Amino acid sequence: MGAAGVATRPAPTERAPVIETRELRKQFGRIVALAGLTMTVRRGEVFGFLGPNGAGKTTAVKLLLGLSAPSAGQGRVLGAPLGDLDTRQRIGYLPELFRYQGWMTAREVLALHCELARLPQSSRPTGIDEALELVGLADRSNDRVETFSKGMQQRLGLGVALLGRPELVVLDEPTSALDPVGRQDVRAIIGALSARGVTVFLNSHLLTEVERVCDRVAIVDRGRVVAELTMADLVVGGGVRVRVTGLPDAAAVAGRFGRTRLDGEWLVVDAIAAEAVPSLVAAIVSGGGAVHAVMPSHHTLEERFLSLLGAAHDGPADGAAPPSGPETRA
Repeated sequence: MGAAGVATRPAPTERAPVIETRELRKQFGRIVALAGLTMTVRRGEVFGFLGPNGAGKTTAVKLLLGLSAPSAGQGRVLGAPLGDLDTRQRIGYLPELFRYQGWMTAREVLALHCELARLPQSSRPTGIDEALELVGLADRSNDRVETFSKGMQQRLGLGVALLGRPELVVLDEPTSALDPVGRQDVRAIIGALSARGVTVFLNSHLLTEVERVCDRVAIVDRGRVVAELTMADLVVGGGVRVRVTGLPDAAAVAGRFGRTRLDGEWLVVDAIAAEAVPSLVAAIVSGGGAVHAVMPSHHTLEERFLSLLGAAHDGPADGAAPPSGPETRA
């Protein structure tokens, strides 16, 4: 899929929703694949879509791309209803599993997809060159796909998704099975897209990768969004780590500042306000302890992910009732 033209990156307050869904549902007979998806993705952000296997992520992507029709609910992508054919040309898509003919060159693969996407003939040579340059394959454009490593093939898949300068790029597990160098390359490409104002919708189960590149994430379970977080939200409710010696009862001294625990020589105080940290250090020193280091401590995305899933399984998330009837993990 491809698109014509991409706007310069607007200010955050000017970013209109690129994806909006309200109680989007997909049911196959009595089997519920997506129970009621509600979320908003704003223009120009890198948005992570997370969830355990079977949470409904793949079903949601198919609905957003118009590859499947919803059973109920509403959704709009780039201002148009789900499934709008004209809108598809403004979307780039990298599926998790894809394969190109090994005997074709990278340039031939891109030319074929220009034809499939019905891009204007006049724009194809420039578009192919731009895609090859962006994904770092300009010097391998005439090499056969069968000579490419897994990482290079992933780059080529990204190049296909970027043909026509799409406004929205949907990436399904783009770093799956890649080595650290390949993952770093994909992160760099996502960063370049974001800098150009392209909205990136990243479906992934690799939480460390998502934490590095995304502006916001939605955590989905049992076909519903149980939380939407910015990366800054991970710091909220965090705390501080203080390396302390010479004070056996350091945890007791620090107890009035927040929930406290010991990790070797490190005293960990959760949910402490930044302005209270100097008072914490002063209390430790007044008690006879020596402070060797002070470091901010915050939740990782994995910790929040597991915590939110646990809360969702203990009861309905955000007041939403669990889906009724048999359910499959899709």
